[in-house]
Amino acid sequence: MAEPALELRIEGEVAMEALGARLGRCFPEGGSVYLRGDLGAGKTTLVRGLLHGLGYPGRVRSPTYTLVEPYEIGGHPVRHLDLYRLGDPEELEWIGVRELFGEGILSLVEWPERGAGVLPPPDLEIRIRHAGEARVLQFFPHSSRGEAALHQLAAEDS
Repeated sequence: MAEPALELRIEGEVAMEALGARLGRCFPEGGSVYLRGDLGAGKTTLVRGLLHGLGYPGRVRSPTYTLVEPYEIGGHPVRHLDLYRLGDPEELEWIGVRELFGEGILSLVEWPERGAGVLPPPDLEIRIRHAGEARVLQFFPHSSRGEAALHQLAAEDS
């Protein structure tokens, strides 16, 4: 397994949401972020912070049952996918997966391993694991867009 380009330790829900808000600013032209981690690791909390940081004022629901929650924030499309209940990656074709990714769209995918072989590669992958009451987030860029986002995030963190 490759070493993460960045690793952060986050203490508490408020800090996770604040990190999400900072992360959202790192993708002004859209992109794709894959979130991996066990149940309760904080994937949806990070997404909630990201959406609120971009200016979404409403309640952020986990799309566990709907698979996709679409948002329009400041004229920019954001798609939040939760593939936990996906039975087969081919089901993504039925929901029009190709329209959920693309130029100008920010796509946030929880449980991307359930869509393996159908999902496009991410710009940035974030792995979240429990560390007692805290969480450790490891960041792996997979494109120049992901590298630029990570560079911006790291610069804000220092």
